[in-house]
Amino acid sequence: MIFLYAFLFCGIVCMISQIILDNTKLTPGHVTSIFVVVGAFLDIFGIYDRFVLYCGAGALLPITSFGHLLVHGAMDIASEMGPLGLAFGIFDLTSAGISIAIVAAFILALIFRPKH
Repeated sequence: MIFLYAFLFCGIVCMISQIILDNTKLTPGHVTSIFVVVGAFLDIFGIYDRFVLYCGAGALLPITSFGHLLVHGAMDIASEMGPLGLAFGIFDLTSAGISIAIVAAFILALIFRPKH
């Protein structure tokens, strides 16, 4: 059943973003930023953790999970280190993904000719 919930969660996120792109003048960058902020707000109120519990990896794949991980990491480290932990915790859970994105972008820029 978790596979169905994962499929439905990702499908609903994609459907909402496609509706926004088709009916507004927002760019994909705007929509991505909106979904990161929505994921962060859902994590602040403890809602996104329920999505992860019921949908599993289906809730960890969309871009909303990036906002969730930013806030989740910041709050976990802040509870241990205080206000300074907010700055360190933001990158605690997301550092591997950010590093891979930077390395992959560099390698692909070496292989392919970027357009000006």
